[in-house]
Amino acid sequence: MTPGQSRERRELAARRRRQRRLGATAIALAVIAGALVTLALTGSSQAVRHRAGASRENRGLAAAAPALSPAGLPLARPAFTLTGLDTPRQNPLHLSFATPPLAGLLFDLRTGQVLWQHNASVRRPIASLTKMMTALLAVQRGRPQEPVLITREAVAEGGSKVGVLPLGKRVRLETMLYGLMLPSGNDASVALAQHVAGSIPAFVASMNAEAAALGLGCTRYSSPSGFYDSGNFSCAADLAVLASVDLQQPRIARVVHTFTAALPFPIAGGKLYLSNNNPLLIYGYPGTTGMKTGYTIAAGRCLVATAVRHGVELGVVLLHSPEPATQARKLLDHAFQDLYRLPAVAEPAIPPGA
Repeated sequence: MTPGQSRERRELAARRRRQRRLGATAIALAVIAGALVTLALTGSSQAVRHRAGASRENRGLAAAAPALSPAGLPLARPAFTLTGLDTPRQNPLHLSFATPPLAGLLFDLRTGQVLWQHNASVRRPIASLTKMMTALLAVQRGRPQEPVLITREAVAEGGSKVGVLPLGKRVRLETMLYGLMLPSGNDASVALAQHVAGSIPAFVASMNAEAAALGLGCTRYSSPSGFYDSGNFSCAADLAVLASVDLQQPRIARVVHTFTAALPFPIAGGKLYLSNNNPLLIYGYPGTTGMKTGYTIAAGRCLVATAVRHGVELGVVLLHSPEPATQARKLLDHAFQDLYRLPAVAEPAIPPGA
């Protein structure tokens, strides 16, 4: 072998060694790159799974979080189920008024079926319809013969009154209940609230707690009377539920069905004479069973009325109505006759505007 051939062989061997080293380096780099890609993909997948899990967890927490009442309290399921509330076009009765109420609802008190509605879930001031809750708490927490102290705050309360409550004397609770619901006595509401809860703020807190427990999702109270509209509101749907609950209390059902009453009272003569201001009772609408009126400038004329004929028991709620008696009668008549096929009955006239 010549010296030139020996040099060529050494150079060829060196080139082969360099190529093997470059190949090994390339393979190592490829392995490292693959490992990095795998790690990145694994981390990304884990992050996605973590985010998805967190999202599911957050959705679960959101679903588990209870709905709150307007007073900020956990809201229970409604004590009386209204069906058809979310599908007004499918309600069986479609009536219009020249000047409709700002909100209203007609419903079957036995089945909960909504028959007609107008802005039924819109929050509105409700004036003395507030006393439907005051009456409920009074009968739940007080016995008929309990003596209720007539305080200076009760006597000084403004708006509609019983008007002859004797300061510093005690009146039986059931007499005060009639004074609350028939002439809509704001003075009676204050006396009952103080008797039941010890103070007006404590009673209002109880009102809001009971509203949440009954599932009244658009109701908030700020007084036991409704004389002040600020922070005191509800909706037609909630008032329908409350009407059903009230009528399940025999003492309330008896009171709101009464047109006139003579009750024991610590004044000369020993009797308090009261008349109901429910226009359907005043004008003798057949089958009327209750329940409550209300009025302030903000709330307008309000009415919750109930009536029964041949076992069919209906309720109507009207908020800010120009003619609550006339509109309630029209709704009830159409339901009794057109939907339940009951025979028409003779009805006394209701004056225009009533």
